[in-house]
Amino acid sequence: MEVKIGVQHAPREIVLESGLSAEEVERAVSDALAGKTQLLSLTDDKGRKVLVPTDRIAYVEIGEPAKPRVGFGAI
Repeated sequence: MEVKIGVQHAPREIVLESGLSAEEVERAVSDALAGKTQLLSLTDDKGRKVLVPTDRIAYVEIGEPAKPRVGFGAI
């Protein structure tokens, strides 16, 4: 699942590929914005954790599941 997070006062958005479903990402964002946590915490497909302070979240865009990438590369 592709997730884009807009952060206030930041020139670029945070983009990550997550193994979570759209409902799980939405629940994590809702919990963070409801004040249950002070940080939005998501982990990408490579195991990297992204932490965003909830008071700095401008928007969250939840996209389609990641499609396999096709291209030329070393096998």
